[in-house]
Amino acid sequence: MSELSDRLIAAELRAGLEGARIGNEIVVVEEARSTNDLAWEAVARGTPEGFVVFAERQTAGRGQYGRRWESAPYQGLWLSILLRPALTLRESPQLTSLLADVVAATITEQTGCAATIKPPNDIYLAGRKVAGIHDEGRTENGGGYVAVAGIGINVNQSVEDFPEELRATATSLAMATGRKVDRSKLAIALLLKLEKRMAEHRLSACSDRGT
Repeated sequence: MSELSDRLIAAELRAGLEGARIGNEIVVVEEARSTNDLAWEAVARGTPEGFVVFAERQTAGRGQYGRRWESAPYQGLWLSILLRPALTLRESPQLTSLLADVVAATITEQTGCAATIKPPNDIYLAGRKVAGIHDEGRTENGGGYVAVAGIGINVNQSVEDFPEELRATATSLAMATGRKVDRSKLAIALLLKLEKRMAEHRLSACSDRGT
């Protein structure tokens, strides 16, 4: 599969979300320093909850504790989601836990491989890291909590796509399953599951408005 045929298309992703609030606006950029930066720019514009931005390549993707996240172009899912959960800043670790559970469950359901969580925010397959979460939050002027949930999933990398220092500890869905994984299908499944879980846990600010 060529890079051209495997590119993420915003309209196709949106069409697969069946009217979901998360993904009500989707942007796909060719390159970004970090998708979290673009999501915070959306917050500054007053963009509603559910905005999602994907980058085909990140040049300065952020992991937890300021660690760099390697983002091989066209090989993974690198995205950030704007959320306004019904939480306080002090309660924000609940969101991290929910995001980790959603990512792990989506990977397991879509690949048949048992994904495990290394708390608080890393996802592993067979002892190797396959995904990570970096959520950032703040209290807005009106007192509400706003979060940007950054998610990185290694999807179709081969071992050679990782820097040499990560080859013994990182993996991808393709390496674990022995087959290419449809990134668009995985992205849609992930966003739909997040929508469902946030509603179940009454964390969606949208659900409280009854619209």
